[in-house]
This record gives sequence, structure tokens and C-alpha cells, in this order.
Amino acid sequence: MKLHELTYAEGAKTQRKRVGRGPGSGLGKTSGKGHKGQKARSGSGIHLWFEGGQMPLQRRLPKRGFTSVFKKEYEIINLKTLEQRFESGTEITLDLLRETRLVRRDVSLVKILGQGDLSKSFHIHAHAFSKSAMEKIQAVGGECTIVN
Repeated sequence: MKLHELTYAEGAKTQRKRVGRGPGSGLGKTSGKGHKGQKARSGSGIHLWFEGGQMPLQRRLPKRGFTSVFKKEYEIINLKTLEQRFESGTEITLDLLRETRLVRRDVSLVKILGQGDLSKSFHIHAHAFSKSAMEKIQAVGGECTIVN
């Protein structure tokens, strides 16, 4: 194959529709919109979830419970991850966790969970610790500091 023999894939390039350009084009007069009605009007159209006057799905489904606006969402980090990533004696701060991409968002709260075994001692700063994580950290001579 040579450079001048390259072509587009079948159907990759199509002519654009030129609407409203006379009766010979097949899309003249009403420009393919038919006669009158909501869909023929300019700037209108029905939203995707409109069901033709039937009771909409979001109103048919039962509503249960509520969402608390005061809920705290934590980004969780397990001890096994800290064991793999850091050397013994490291002071693990929130900034260090963000630099190493263990915490993605700036505003999120961080909670340390106790999954995995810990053989290195760390001084860890976080917003919350699980009971098992705190016990494992202190068992190997590490420290837990709760940040406000």
C-alpha cells in the first residue's frame, strides 16, 4: 500500500445535511421537520425522560429514606498499603499521602483501616483510625495522631 492509495473507511465521511435549500434537495420547505407540532418549533423539543403524559418514572418509584447533608465521606487507606509504600520510621502526613497519590482529593477526610499486617513503625496523621488499625500501629511502636 502506498500513501496515495489510502482512503477513508466506508461510511467514515458523509455529506452534511443541507436543509431548507429548495424542493429538489428532498429537505426543503419544512427542512425534514414535518408540519407543525412541538418538534417542528425552533428551540423546543422534549426532554429525554418525557413519557408522553404518562406519570414519569421518577414520580412512579417509591421514595424511601433520606440523604444526610452532614455525612462525612472518608478516603480509606489500609495498613498493608502503608507497609508497601513507606520505609520504617516515616512520618506519614496528609500532604505526604497526597504527594504519593494515595489520597486523590484535597478536601477529603482520610481514615486508616487495619487490613493487613504491619511490621514497620510509623507516625501517622489522619482524620480517623479504626480500632484494629490503631492497635496494630501501637503494637509495633508507632503513633497515631488524629487531625481535626
